Amino acid sequence: MCFRLRGEDAANEELLSTLNAAGELYLTHTRVRGAYTLRFAIGAPQTTRAHVTAAWATIQAAV
Repeated sequence: MCFRLRGEDAANEELLSTLNAAGELYLTHTRVRGAYTLRFAIGAPQTTRAHVTAAWATIQAAV
């Protein structure tokens, strides 16, 4: 899943840095139509809906 905050790229870069520094999640980034965009990849077969829900709550709390 890719997402970004509305507004400037700097806010998205800061969010990525904050989330990764906390050590609970690891997100990467890409550019979509030139805009800095966060990438949240879910690939492990053991990942459950509860994991994704908790990760999304962590992301929302950081905003």
